[in-house]
Amino acid sequence: MSMEESVKYVSIIGATGYVGAELVRGFAGHPNFRFRHLTSKTFAGKPYSEIYPVFRGVVDNICEELSPEEAAQDSDLVITALPHGVSSKAVPEILKTGARVIDHSGDFRYKDVATYEKSYNLTHPNPELLKTAVYGIPEFYRDELKDAKLVANPGCYPTCSLMALAPFLKAGLIDQDSIIIDAVSGVSGAGRKADLAYAFCEEDDSFKPYGAVGHRHTSEIAEQCSLLAGKDPGDIKVTFTPHLAPFKRGMLATIYVKPTKAFGEVTSEKINDIYKEFYKDETFVRVLPGKTLPDVKAVAGSNYIEVNGLFDPETGIIKLFSAQDNLGKGAALQAIQAANAMFGFPETAGLKNIVRGI
Repeated sequence: MSMEESVKYVSIIGATGYVGAELVRGFAGHPNFRFRHLTSKTFAGKPYSEIYPVFRGVVDNICEELSPEEAAQDSDLVITALPHGVSSKAVPEILKTGARVIDHSGDFRYKDVATYEKSYNLTHPNPELLKTAVYGIPEFYRDELKDAKLVANPGCYPTCSLMALAPFLKAGLIDQDSIIIDAVSGVSGAGRKADLAYAFCEEDDSFKPYGAVGHRHTSEIAEQCSLLAGKDPGDIKVTFTPHLAPFKRGMLATIYVKPTKAFGEVTSEKINDIYKEFYKDETFVRVLPGKTLPDVKAVAGSNYIEVNGLFDPETGIIKLFSAQDNLGKGAALQAIQAANAMFGFPETAGLKNIVRGI
């Protein structure tokens, strides 16, 4: 690959939200990507480093108010951090320019348009794109990512849940009707907005469930579980409850499942061995040793996800655990991992050493 081929230009639509800021952080030191446009209606004309002072001298690019298709004209890749219902209209216009797209909304994550329309209470204007959009978990779909024009970046809760479940779903080791997921997210998952519910005094010392029935990520998790198990998109249902915790970034999933007869003699050691074998070649999946369990602090600020599981012989229940950064592996940094796969760069490019200190 020549020097010219090894540099690609990326534009970020909605660059000043939390996902946008994490994309900027991840791409800022990337060896193969350069910024073309950072768009923002609210902060147009201002240096990016004025909005996020941590980027002073690192990313001083001026924010521009451009339409997605305008930004795409001279970009190899456009990453959209737009609301659902907006992306479904904007993305087709970007694709017409020849640029490739990674979209962060829920608009292209589903294969079954009826499930999307029910979950989001919207009519999809371009359902034909659902057939070709690739779900952006590289560990599952890296071969499809190589030629993808449109990548649907997964939701944070689905990534956290699916990475824990995949080895057991693919091998038929768990009862598909028994999946119960309790997951916890940091407040940054709500986005960068002025909303009383997410103000410091409201969130500090608080811990609560929300969207306990009908949360949009439930159907996304269920569809991907079905596909991973080799079934039709709507075949598996899951019970999913999200919770909000008073930390900025991080996500933890605790998942309860029953083993099938195919599992044989279930032990915690076997669960750990299955994880180690399934993810043995995956840099960004850290299978914890023995009975060590995931902690959000260990993955915050990174693209890593940590997994492990235990068997409770008293109840016959398998407990699976995963932890990730909701803005990292749960959103923006995973998008960069997918972008690497799309353009033929090592998936670790710009990401392997992004970890925080204490």
